[in-house]
Amino acid sequence: MALGELTQAAWGRLLDTDLFYKASTWILPILIAVTFHEAAHAFAAWRLGDHTAYRLGRVTFNPLRHIDPVGTVLLPGILFITGAPFLFGWAKPVPVAFGRLRHPRRDMALVAVAGPLTNIVLALVSALLIHAGGLLPVSVAPWALQMLYQSILLNLVLAVFNMIPLPPLDGSRILMSFLPAVLARQYAKLERFGFLILIGVVILLPMLGRQMGMDLYFFRWIIGVPLSWLTPIFLRIAGVPS
Repeated sequence: MALGELTQAAWGRLLDTDLFYKASTWILPILIAVTFHEAAHAFAAWRLGDHTAYRLGRVTFNPLRHIDPVGTVLLPGILFITGAPFLFGWAKPVPVAFGRLRHPRRDMALVAVAGPLTNIVLALVSALLIHAGGLLPVSVAPWALQMLYQSILLNLVLAVFNMIPLPPLDGSRILMSFLPAVLARQYAKLERFGFLILIGVVILLPMLGRQMGMDLYFFRWIIGVPLSWLTPIFLRIAGVPS
């Protein structure tokens, strides 16, 4: 497809009323999920002895403190508008000086798990709020229920994704807290390549697989198995057929 045709297709989707409606049901869940996730990291670090994030104003629910213009807005927006089969992005990472934590190895894991745990709580709250849908005006209820349903899915995806033990994801911090110090230091060196590895697994490998006629979408496999177990539980809580 030529660049002009691709641009026309993107504009066509952007002006699509259904697309606007769908996008509107994602915006608030994304902002809340990302903001609460990063604020939880900052709050946990602050309470456990490191004031770095606190001094930078990251212990807040103000989304402007946490969103990354490219990773949170531009890239996911482009993928959404162009009809990509997946969304990918990132927030502004919370700086943590692990050496300043009162118990660095233990507290590193606690700071790391605070983000995914917060996403699980948000998924639970969204599931419970679905039961209040009958109290909403008929004109608003379908939109609100769709937004809450997507909030469940989004927060579960974020929780599972961030628990992958690949630096700089939260799962790697948890794993490092259990590894012997020598292995932990070596493992931490992967962080400089972590983003490139993620891009390779999430974007490049699936593209290569399509060219070779193979399914190399490892990201879907890694995320899909835990989600296939978690999602029905939260949908039952919400009273939504799974």
